[in-house]
Amino acid sequence: VVTPSGVPSETEAVQGSRMKLMCISCMKREEVLANTIVKWFYKPEGGQDVAIYEFNNEKRELESPFQGRLEWNGSADMQDVSISVLNISMNDSGIYTCNVTREFLFETHRPIFTSSTLIHLTVLKEAGRDLTALISAIMMYILLVFLTLWLLIEMIYCYRKVSKAEEAAQENGAILIFLAIPYGCS
Repeated sequence: VVTPSGVPSETEAVQGSRMKLMCISCMKREEVLANTIVKWFYKPEGGQDVAIYEFNNEKRELESPFQGRLEWNGSADMQDVSISVLNISMNDSGIYTCNVTREFLFETHRPIFTSSTLIHLTVLKEAGRDLTALISAIMMYILLVFLTLWLLIEMIYCYRKVSKAEEAAQENGAILIFLAIPYGCS
């Protein structure tokens, strides 16, 4: 699910956790004054839309099955108008809609901009394995084995090189000793 600003919202939640329903509605210019009204709706599978939250100069949780479990997560500049559902339950699966209406306050006219974001939320009993985390773990172990083998090969290579250098030094030392002893001294 992508909001009008291009920021994706999570679509899966784990039962009993806190879930942020992301809704971003960016204004092109911050210095433009605007009245912003945000309305959140919930639609269960095969059911009707139910208004659950509203922001119109103040936060207001509406009477719904979510009462007492919603929290405003929006920003002061009203560009992030997200909410969080606390203690999410299996019954919270469904479609969430974020409707943003902005009335821009220009001197000569007052254009109105509206946008909607749909979030298809699925609630899971327990967290599933994240594919990215699984691949990362596998790659980490492969890299660990590869680096260990590389280190072992380097150690063997260096040991042999040092051994050959010592043998060569001993042979050169023996020759030097042999050359230093004069023949036929009486």
